[in-house]
Amino acid sequence: MKKIVRSARGATIIDVAAHAGVSPMTVSRVINGRSGVRPETRVAVQRSIEALAYTPNVAARSLVTSGELRIGVIYSNPSAAFMSEFLTGVFEEASTRGARLILLKGEAGKPPSLDALRELIASGVSGVILTPPLGESPQVLNVLREAGCAMAAVGAYQVAGAICVRIDDRLAAYEATRHLLDLGHRRLGFVLGNPDQAASAERMAGFYAAVRETPGVDVRVAQGDFSYASGLAAGEQLLEGPTPPTAIFASNDDMAAAVVSVAHRRHLDVPEELSVMGFDDTTAAVTLWPPLTTVRQPVHRLAAEALAVLVANVAAGDRRPASDRVLEHAIVTRESAAPVAGSAATAA
Repeated sequence: MKKIVRSARGATIIDVAAHAGVSPMTVSRVINGRSGVRPETRVAVQRSIEALAYTPNVAARSLVTSGELRIGVIYSNPSAAFMSEFLTGVFEEASTRGARLILLKGEAGKPPSLDALRELIASGVSGVILTPPLGESPQVLNVLREAGCAMAAVGAYQVAGAICVRIDDRLAAYEATRHLLDLGHRRLGFVLGNPDQAASAERMAGFYAAVRETPGVDVRVAQGDFSYASGLAAGEQLLEGPTPPTAIFASNDDMAAAVVSVAHRRHLDVPEELSVMGFDDTTAAVTLWPPLTTVRQPVHRLAAEALAVLVANVAAGDRRPASDRVLEHAIVTRESAAPVAGSAATAA
């Protein structure tokens, strides 16, 4: 057995799990008299509880035994607009299902600390929801898997042991790029998203799939990370030189809004001299001038669906296999994109 070093506040449920060689969720089931634990495992957990003089948190235990669902929401996203939509969706769904949400935030776009993650698990959560980019963070996923915690990852792709809820990013980016090409644009700029997220790679693949279908397209690419600040830097980079793009597609609305700001600073008319397209259709898309043509990713629904499926999974005793839920997207046309001057699309 592993040597356990206890703090002055006494052993935790994680200490007991490590001592017994099981997951914290198994310890929680034993403490609360739940089924689904083998007799020999139950005996081992009880012995570890006695050996470590572990005393269950009375408040946490009363919540579990009362049948209240406790769902952790772990987030660290640079887009305030995205998080506003997401939290609204998850809170509304939680209220209809009688679930209590426990929020845990990572600072500066980074995952929460290991101690914070373990404390969340030890508090007795039934499962967790991960917002982008944490659904693809090895640090976060490893801790949750070791604890046997049910989880739903929004915007992630094929995460072992997790329910993934997303849209088809590749198809959405393809259709968005196709829209700009159909408007006659042949000098295109593209702002990449966070390189650590699968959705970013999928959106880039969709962009290039559309470009390859059309001869004579000049492409410029700049790296972003989904933040407004990165969009400013990318916009400056793309608009340098004598023949800048006539249209720029950014991988989210925050970066697209930043590109519009750069265009205004350079005295470029949007959309007469530069068309700009975003992705998400958050509040950022309609709180600037001109409002953004963008891809509608139903962030509110993604969050609600993640909670609904996670709750169903927990109710089934975690016996349902991990799944991949893909929701519909749409292209929303507003005033930030227009036919390129002199194109057939303009004449039409």
